[in-house]
Amino acid sequence: MTRLDDPLLALRGQMREWGADLRPLALEIDRDPEAVRRHFGLPAVRHLATMGIPAEYGHEPEKIDGYRFYGVSALERAVVMEELACADVGTLVAAPGPLLAGVAVGLFADERQKQWFYGQMLSRPLWTCFALTEPDGGSDAAALRSTLTPTADGALLSGEKRYVGNASRAQLGVVFARSRPGPLGITAVLVDTAVPGFHAEPLDMIGLRGARISSLVMDRMPIPEERFLGRHLPATRRGVWAFVQTFNMLRPGVAAISVGIARAALEYVTAHRRTLRAAERERLDDLGRRVDAARRLVHHAAAAVDARGTDGHLASAAKLRAARLAEETTLAACAFFGPGARLAHPLLDKLARDARAMEFLEGTANMQRLNLFQGLLGGKIERTRPPVTTP
Repeated sequence: MTRLDDPLLALRGQMREWGADLRPLALEIDRDPEAVRRHFGLPAVRHLATMGIPAEYGHEPEKIDGYRFYGVSALERAVVMEELACADVGTLVAAPGPLLAGVAVGLFADERQKQWFYGQMLSRPLWTCFALTEPDGGSDAAALRSTLTPTADGALLSGEKRYVGNASRAQLGVVFARSRPGPLGITAVLVDTAVPGFHAEPLDMIGLRGARISSLVMDRMPIPEERFLGRHLPATRRGVWAFVQTFNMLRPGVAAISVGIARAALEYVTAHRRTLRAAERERLDDLGRRVDAARRLVHHAAAAVDARGTDGHLASAAKLRAARLAEETTLAACAFFGPGARLAHPLLDKLARDARAMEFLEGTANMQRLNLFQGLLGGKIERTRPPVTTP
């Protein structure tokens, strides 16, 4: 399993310290996600606002124990996201920053597009969105209906997207649409949401309210030719390949968020139930061991995609296990306080709601199982064989 080196241990320690500023905001952000605008000055929010921008584009993050962290590796993001999710996942997902769109830009934008996107992100705190999922079609690329209609200097973007994080407040985004039939006809474009034709509305959510999960409509939105991502790449490395690689790189971070939520629930029990019966202590210790094991899997999966972006199968295993563990742990934590726990402990109730939302964030459990199965068929995951014994 992957072990954190000294720089990443320093990063984890600093994120844990900065996370202490987020914890008091949890219920405030849950009630009003826009309240995050009042907290741009917090070190954790400032870090998230530029996390993922490489050094060569002018990014100079604050030094931590003598090191600079740019957030360009899956393992580094996993460390940050676990600690800040443990502090408050609502503020984490509400914060501005490149995140999913930034990973996509880093993977398949050309140099001029990177300079434009990263330059915008460094100029002031901006929200971004990554729009793939559509009504009735989910993330099924074959069912993609949004269209790019060619014009003399680019295209007109039309279509609908749903369940897009931060779309209602995003200034920049990456949107996938179809320029022609077939899997090679899917194209990603960079969008400036101030351009006429873009409209987004936040959806009512039970959990992860800070993320402003939104639906959006694009009505003949003009997209200049220079905003077409991957123009310099073969068609096979633009559409489907592009979003698969993006999800591979971000999936360990999503799994780390689930680990952080589970940890937060255990820490809440420890802080508010000072006296535990033997059976309760055993149950709490067992959950703690499972959280530690899930963290090791997340770090191993992150190291795997950092080594080779196509190896996202372990990341699917990590997301599948961690999301389920977050839900089980938060519900178990409620049981430590009796039948009225979610009414008497609003923060614990919020953790349980946020944990449930992790099932659909970045792909449901069934999608992760399909990824694992494909990895098994393709020989990327070793089959576990029982030991051979002789009579």
